[in-house]
Amino acid sequence: MSASPLRPIHRFPPGAFAPRLVVAPKPSIQTLSAKLMQDGVVKPHVMLAAVAQQNDRRRHLVDLLLARGAASPDDLYDAIGKHWGVGHVDLSEAPPDPRLTAALSHVTALQDGLLPWRTIGQATVIVTAYPDLFHRHRGWLEERFGAVAMAVAPLAQIETALLATHGTALAHASETRVPAAESCRAYHSTTLQRPAAILTAIVAVLALLQPVATLIAVFGIALLAMFCNNIMKLIALVLMARSRPAPQAPPVIAHLPVVSVMVALYRESNIAAKLTARLDQLDYPRALLDILLVVEEDDQMTRRALSTANLPGWMRVVVVPDGTVKTKPRALNYALDHCRGSIVGIYDAEDAPEPDQIRKIVARFHQRGPEVVCLQGQLDYYNPRSNWLARCFTIEYASWFRMFLPGIERMGMAIPLGGTTLFFRRKALEELGGWDAQNVTEDADLGLRLFRHGYRTELIDTTTFEEANCRSFPWVKQRSRWIKGYMMTWITHMRQPRLLWRQLGPRCFVGFQVQFLGSILQTLLAPLIWSLWLIPLGFRHPLPEALGAVAFTGLFVLMTATAALSFIFDVAGMRRTKHRLNPLWALTLTLYHPLATLAAYKALWELLTKPFYWDKTSHGHFDH
Repeated sequence: MSASPLRPIHRFPPGAFAPRLVVAPKPSIQTLSAKLMQDGVVKPHVMLAAVAQQNDRRRHLVDLLLARGAASPDDLYDAIGKHWGVGHVDLSEAPPDPRLTAALSHVTALQDGLLPWRTIGQATVIVTAYPDLFHRHRGWLEERFGAVAMAVAPLAQIETALLATHGTALAHASETRVPAAESCRAYHSTTLQRPAAILTAIVAVLALLQPVATLIAVFGIALLAMFCNNIMKLIALVLMARSRPAPQAPPVIAHLPVVSVMVALYRESNIAAKLTARLDQLDYPRALLDILLVVEEDDQMTRRALSTANLPGWMRVVVVPDGTVKTKPRALNYALDHCRGSIVGIYDAEDAPEPDQIRKIVARFHQRGPEVVCLQGQLDYYNPRSNWLARCFTIEYASWFRMFLPGIERMGMAIPLGGTTLFFRRKALEELGGWDAQNVTEDADLGLRLFRHGYRTELIDTTTFEEANCRSFPWVKQRSRWIKGYMMTWITHMRQPRLLWRQLGPRCFVGFQVQFLGSILQTLLAPLIWSLWLIPLGFRHPLPEALGAVAFTGLFVLMTATAALSFIFDVAGMRRTKHRLNPLWALTLTLYHPLATLAAYKALWELLTKPFYWDKTSHGHFDH
């Protein structure tokens, strides 16, 4: 029986649905466009532009119309239902039967826009966002549900209905996406307490029995960590001084891909308008830009702000169900299944990317082979002169993203990713399991897992500006989360050191130890190193007597050289930015580093007491 395109449309309340079976529907997406213009639902010039983009970009016409704000979802789907002669179901008023929705994978539901709704008579009603594609799924739907009938509803309502009916199961799936062997989720606060207590007791006993030998041993560990990190800085400095091939001309891409960008928000009620304005500067076709604002289910403050923000059609809100942890990687894992693009990116709430950034990302992926699955952009600050802490943070970021990470890339080692301005080939990201939901520095962990599985990450010359966290206590809280994540990542990947050795190779294995364990030890043991600077001031120190005059003089020369190297490294990074900060500010980082040590001890305490706690960083204080 064919459906009549003239059949009047009904929006059915609960318990009053009488759809018609769709066997071979005559209406098509082409006839729909004419009908929408004829009925005045969509203006002709908007429709013509959307149809042209659909032919060129291979994206569904309905999504293009919604992205352009051509009509409200209700009006559009009323017209779609009328055109196909089927009902438009309001899933907010008539939720689906959970027993039916449980029989269909949520990934299938989100990617194909399908949802089993109710059983009416002998047929199971399947709600779809794309009625013109329903015939593709009819065969396997009938194998699973028997006779099926079609109804229509917006994809956003399908997503909301899934959350309402299967939120708990979906939350669990987002928390366990990474294989257990590569995740830190098996750890408990008591996991490391006994080993930490034993190690502390051993050091205390040795300090009582052999104080001089213990002092030399601990100093030796601190100095080794410092020197190893500075050797990597020196290598990076030398490699970055070499010229690189001239950049290639951007390729001509016949069909630009859809790019999904996830922005995780939590308690960000004052950021929605600014975020929309910043992302609106991106120079990429709106019909191919899929921005997901990812919010927690219990974050009513942010959800209320977004509901009144008048978001453009190319932005949508994804609500993450409550779970056992509340972390950014868990939210990203959940939202990943909602993405529509073949390239998936990450921004933070306060980010202001360069306008041509998405085009650069698409061009680089087009130029590279399938082994390059991740691109890391540069991060910088738009408030470098807010105060002294902002200046120091800006200098540190400049040397990290413009010197150290590019140097690591040229060394052929694993790149510890930053948490934003990251772009992935979606297929590889899904095969890898996304992010470790419990790791509070999920970006660095993901960078290492990518490398272990044979994928490549490249840095790309495009910058995202964000707000420097330049208040002392919030800075310590943020840095303690980063350091705790480094600790957690090192412990997780060192559970099977032989396997890690085989996957990384000897050189990269050593590099991993320096990047993670070395940086952790250097930060924790830094006060021992700083104590040596008391000697020129006339204070007595036990180390010169323990080492002897000649050895200690050589040590002091090496320490002076590392301090000079750090200054040169930081200034070199600053010169690669557009900031014109006085280079002498780099000397004041000596007073900045103690904050990192304070953060490291906070991180160590949290690792032993609440390892998965996410210390939230607030934004919007210095972005006027």
